[in-house]
Amino acid sequence: MQTVTSADGTTIAYDRVGEGAAGTVILIGGAFSYRKFPSMIDLAQTLADDYDLTVLNYDRRGRGDSTDSPGVYDPANEIADIAALVEVAGGKAALFGWSSGAVLALLAAQSVPGITEVVAFEPPFVVDPKDRVPPKDLADKLHPMIAEGKRDKTVRYYMTKAMGMPLMMVGVMRVTPFWKRLTETSNSTAHDWAVMRPYMRGEKLKAADWSGVEVPVLVLAGDRTVPMLTKGAKAAAEILKDAEFAELPGVSHDPKIAILAPAVGEFLTRAK
Repeated sequence: MQTVTSADGTTIAYDRVGEGAAGTVILIGGAFSYRKFPSMIDLAQTLADDYDLTVLNYDRRGRGDSTDSPGVYDPANEIADIAALVEVAGGKAALFGWSSGAVLALLAAQSVPGITEVVAFEPPFVVDPKDRVPPKDLADKLHPMIAEGKRDKTVRYYMTKAMGMPLMMVGVMRVTPFWKRLTETSNSTAHDWAVMRPYMRGEKLKAADWSGVEVPVLVLAGDRTVPMLTKGAKAAAEILKDAEFAELPGVSHDPKIAILAPAVGEFLTRAK
């Protein structure tokens, strides 16, 4: 584990995997994800081993070994965290983002110097008013739960109200060993919501809001994911200046790294 200090003094922990000659990619997890999450470890190692990439796999603030900014939930701070990691990478790096991490990657690409490409896996944009839209007062209920240390309740609330998971499915998850990992990162959900809040309203994406993304972007979705996520991914690819969309066979929002990694690695290492 290594650390870097972000602009506001938050400590960001990361692992450097590989020392490849094909460039550096920074992995950005989604809600509840962190650098020791098995899928993130597997993806990092595969990109290093099979594509000669140097991979920085980090804990977003409030997760794992990174510190937090309790009560302060501003996407600008998470963008500054990424900027600090790009500096660690020598001033140039690609970004891979998963779920809310994909949206954070696209936001960072608008302002952080040195970002070369972005791979956005299933950014959870809600662009159709017919799909489930999170409640407008979500932050007003979420923040007090976090402040009061109600971790179980925070996980249940965020999964059902922000992510739209069925309550029964969440109930089943509560009796698995995995639940403990979710509660450990539950406080970071306020950062996820700060990123996603403007883009889950059931409204079309506006090209003007994303005009600052000038690097090549690969937007990915699995063919087994929920239709809402496919709609959001395709909408993002349509409004970005230099983007392409690809659908991965046999993949859901919890991806098979053996299928995801080649799509990411080939995009990041193909001849420019």
